[in-house]
Amino acid sequence: MGLRRILRHVAHTRYASRRAFPAAALAAIGRGVATGEQRHSGELRCVIEGELSWEALLAGQSARERALEVFSLERVWDTAANNGVLVYLLLADHDVEIVADRGFNGRVAPSEWQAICTAMERRFRAGEFAAGLIAGLEAVHQLAAREFPAAGGGVNELQDSPRLR
Repeated sequence: MGLRRILRHVAHTRYASRRAFPAAALAAIGRGVATGEQRHSGELRCVIEGELSWEALLAGQSARERALEVFSLERVWDTAANNGVLVYLLLADHDVEIVADRGFNGRVAPSEWQAICTAMERRFRAGEFAAGLIAGLEAVHQLAAREFPAAGGGVNELQDSPRLR
């Protein structure tokens, strides 16, 4: 547990999250999820978290560990075809994690998911939060469309609008 990391999380405020992702950006992200899901049968869930709790920080919880926890809390694993994907952003760390359900196992290489995360993190470091997230979501949609093309008339199982925690 590094002191710098703790200070970043303590200093991060709700205002900082809203400044990075104002209402118009959140609406655009939600529209991007809804539009992209028309091209495939997968389900995307986007969660933006400002900072970790004191308990998580003191326990040394990583962004990946938190993303796995959020994957469960948001029930991304509970889609009919097991093809849900969580795109998780931890703002205080400028860290992006993608957690894909078991339907993607053997279909999408970990390096493909990592390339999307890396590209998004690069955009975030440049202060391009909304644009970076939208571009990352589009890349996830492309992978989902490749592996799970739209079958027509699918049910929307997960909320399209991003959750700002």
